[in-house]
Amino acid sequence: MTAAPGPRNSLTDVSGLLVGHHHVLDPDATHGSGAATGCTVVRAPGGAVAAVDVRGGGPGTRETDLLDPANTVRQAHAILLTGGSAYGLAAADGVMRWLEEHGEGLPMSPGNPARVVPIVPGAVIFDLPVGDWYTRPDAEFGYHAAEAAGPDFLRGCVGAGTGAQAGALKGGIGTASIRFTDGVAAGVTVSALVVANPVGSVFDPRTGIPWGAGTDGPEFFGLRPGTAEELAVANALAVKSTVLNTTIGVVATDAPLDPAGCRRLATVAHDGLARAVRPAHSPLDGDTFFALATGTATPPDGPRLPAAFPPDLPLVDALSTAAAVCVERAMVDGIRTAHTVAGIPAYSDLFSV
Repeated sequence: MTAAPGPRNSLTDVSGLLVGHHHVLDPDATHGSGAATGCTVVRAPGGAVAAVDVRGGGPGTRETDLLDPANTVRQAHAILLTGGSAYGLAAADGVMRWLEEHGEGLPMSPGNPARVVPIVPGAVIFDLPVGDWYTRPDAEFGYHAAEAAGPDFLRGCVGAGTGAQAGALKGGIGTASIRFTDGVAAGVTVSALVVANPVGSVFDPRTGIPWGAGTDGPEFFGLRPGTAEELAVANALAVKSTVLNTTIGVVATDAPLDPAGCRRLATVAHDGLARAVRPAHSPLDGDTFFALATGTATPPDGPRLPAAFPPDLPLVDALSTAAAVCVERAMVDGIRTAHTVAGIPAYSDLFSV
C-alpha cells in the first residue's frame, strides 16, 4: 500500500475533526512562579465513534469507562487534553457548556432539541511544577479552547503542551497524518495528536536523534546526528525529577469503524509511544490514548474473509500500522516545535537541525 502525509500533516486531515487550544504562558515563568499551562480540545461536530486505551500507572482521566466497546454510548462530541493534573479535568465542564450552547450532544428530548448531553472524555498531564502550582486549566479554559477549534492549529508549547516536559527536554503538542492512496485503505486518512510529557527519554544519547524517528529514519525529518559537543551538553541534562508525568493523545481516522475497531487504534497508538519514549507506560506515567472514527470516508471493499473474522479486519490492520507511525511522528513533531519554557531546554536549543 502507498501512503503519504495528508495536506496539513495534522490530526485535522481527518475530515470532521477540529482542534483548539487555550493557555496562559508568561515569558518569565519559572518552576514555581508565573503561568505555564493550558488545554487542548478536539471537537467532532455531530459526534464520532470513540474508544480509549489507558496504559500508564498513574492516569488522570474522565469518562473513560463510558468508552468501553461493551457499553451503550458509541460516540464522543469532544476530547479534552489538559494540563493541571487532576485539577485540569474541570476544563471539561467548559467544553460541555460550549457544546450545549451550540446544540452538540446526545439528544435527550424529541420535543426539545436544546436538551442534549455532550460526551467529553478527557485526560491530563502533570505540569503543576512548571509555573505557579495554583494556576491550572479550569472551565473557562475548556470553553475558550472549544470556541477556538478549527482545522488549523499551532503546535509546540501551546494548549495542553504549554507546561509539558519530555524527559530532560521541553515537550509540547505534536501532530501527524497518513493518507492511503491504494490498497484496502485507499482514500482513508489516519492521524494523531500527542501531548509529549513523559518521564522517559525521547532521544538516543548516542546520536541525539529522537527515538520516534526510528521507523522512518532521521532523513525523513531532516535530522542528523548531534556533534560531540551537542551530545555532551544534552547528556549532561538532569533527568526529569517528578513522580507524575504522562503522555496523552488522540488517534483518528475517517474510516467507518465500530467501537471495537476504534479500540484497536487506541491500543496500537501505544506501540508508537513505546517506540518514541524509553521507557513508556511507566508507573510514573498515566499514558492514555483516545481514538476517534468520523466515518466520512468510504474505503473500497476488502477481500472476503471466513465468517469467524470481522469483515473490516484487513482495513483495521492497515489503519493500526499507520496509527502507530503517526504517533511516532507526532512525538518527534512535539519535541522539535517546542521552545524553552521555565528553563526547560528545547531540542532545537541543543541540536542544530
